[in-house]
This record gives sequence, C-alpha cells and structure tokens, in this order.
Amino acid sequence: MTTANSSVPTRAIEIARILDAPRELVWQAWTDPQYLMRWWGPEQFTSPACTIDLRVGGKYHFCMQAPDGKKFWSGGVYQEIVAPERMVYTDSFADEAGNPVPASYYGMGDDIPFEMTIIVTFELVGGKTKMTLRHIGLPAGEMSEMTVQGWNSSFDKLAESLVGQ
Repeated sequence: MTTANSSVPTRAIEIARILDAPRELVWQAWTDPQYLMRWWGPEQFTSPACTIDLRVGGKYHFCMQAPDGKKFWSGGVYQEIVAPERMVYTDSFADEAGNPVPASYYGMGDDIPFEMTIIVTFELVGGKTKMTLRHIGLPAGEMSEMTVQGWNSSFDKLAESLVGQ
C-alpha cells in the first residue's frame, strides 16, 4: 500500500488492551471531551483542549501538549459510530483552528499521509472491556514504531483514569 501523495509504503498498526472497566465507561472515555482530556497523549503530555461532535459526519479536534509547551493539534471526521461498540474516524494533523495541515507543519517528514483512518472497537470480555485500535496508513518504519509507543503510553494513562470509576 502507498499513500496518495508519495510512494512511501504504509502500514496499519493494531493494539489491543483488556481494561478493567465496563464497556460503556471506556466508550465514555473516548467520547466525552472532559474525560478524554484526562488521558489523551503519551506520558508527560497533557490535553488542554478537546471538542467532539459525536455523529457520523461530525468532527473532532484534539490538542496534545508536550512537556516543553509545544502543542500538537489533530482532527478528523467520524465515519461510523456504533455506540458503545465501534467508531471509525479520519485522522489528520490540524492547526489550532481545526484546519487539516500536513505533518511538515509540525516539523515532521512528508512521508506521513495527510489523512489516515482509525478504527476502535470495544468488546465485553468477562466484565471487562477489550479495546482494539487499528491505525491505518502510517508510513512503515520509525514513525509507525513511535506511534505504537505513543498509543501504548496513552492507553496506560487511560487504564489509570478508569481505576475507581
């Protein structure tokens, strides 16, 4: 598979986690802006802003802030929503106003596609929730590995945020 704007091979990553929380609560953690801001971004990153219009065709706009204060915005459009089982949405880098921008806007390589797809499923497993994320369209290599690390770190924060809820 190659991106539309280059000949760089792309791949999909998949990460599955068993979370000790009911599926409805894990769904809420992904769809309630106040909840999502508790865990969005890798360790030591924060999420100071988040808007979610949770409907097919609705948009999201998230901010992830690095420890040095640099902000990274992302946004996209919800393509499929089956509450509380599955969501599919596009994913792009964005500016503060929510306009999609190329990865080069943040000093990253031009091998990153302008738009990718994310699929998240939520399954009941013995009173817990199996959450599976597929991130489709990443460039193969270092960027994919960094993305896996970032998602896993974010999911560690998500698991911690669910304790005692």
